[in-house]
Amino acid sequence: MDTQDLDDATAIFIEARPRLFGIAYRMLSSASEAEDLVQEVWLRWQTTDRSVVHNPGGFLTTTATRLAINALQSARVRRETYIGPWLPEPVDTGADPYLGAERGEALEFAALLLMEKLTPNERAAYVLREAFDYPYGQIAEILDTTEPAVRQLVSRARKRVTGERRAPVSAEAQRELLTAFVAAARSGDMAALERLFAVDVRSVSDGNGAYQVSRHAVVGPLRVINFLTAIAPWFWADVDVEFAALNGGDAVVLRRGGAIYGVLAVTAGPDGIEQLLWMVNPDKLTAL
Repeated sequence: MDTQDLDDATAIFIEARPRLFGIAYRMLSSASEAEDLVQEVWLRWQTTDRSVVHNPGGFLTTTATRLAINALQSARVRRETYIGPWLPEPVDTGADPYLGAERGEALEFAALLLMEKLTPNERAAYVLREAFDYPYGQIAEILDTTEPAVRQLVSRARKRVTGERRAPVSAEAQRELLTAFVAAARSGDMAALERLFAVDVRSVSDGNGAYQVSRHAVVGPLRVINFLTAIAPWFWADVDVEFAALNGGDAVVLRRGGAIYGVLAVTAGPDGIEQLLWMVNPDKLTAL
């Protein structure tokens, strides 16, 4: 491999890299696993006979998508041994709100959680179509199937993802609810908390068995309030709260002693906060 050839290969890869990461993250819901996958794509690109590759961008996308499908299948096996609820690993979208995509679709925590119910091929087709606007024919080539089959995959995925979501509130309303929740939770204003919650509110904590982290979802306003009352004396002690743009929406980064302790996000609908998502597994916070 001569120097010019390597330089050309590097330039092509660098240009495609944001999109490759965006695909991998939406497939795996993990920034660290997406980084590993993109690195594997680079290694394969280096050792490929590029003289026979007529569409380098298509080759890299196909490689990343197929690796992500395989990785997702093995990740689901690993998650069977995960302790307690599993939540997506947050990513900072402050600098790049679309994470390499044409649109910011399939990036929000609520969407990523619903996408966990899709088959790997459904998820791939949905991500490529909804976030990156790939033509059905090109998705068919990437997934090694037919265009009608891809249309069915995307249709089924859309129904699962959009059909199970209530009408989301505006970004401004969601930020107001998150801000009001943090203020009420820190001050112990339980009456204010109750006014913020939907009737089927859920509190979900991802700690992978960490000490003092709930291993089950807490459901219902009264139970969630009792849960928050129980943890308030120690959870909020010496915690600094910082608002940040994560996964295309507002979230709260919690710091203790300068180090990131956790991330809090909410999903909300017309009736108020529907989910509190607490990400306190240290392994999932390194990307931040």
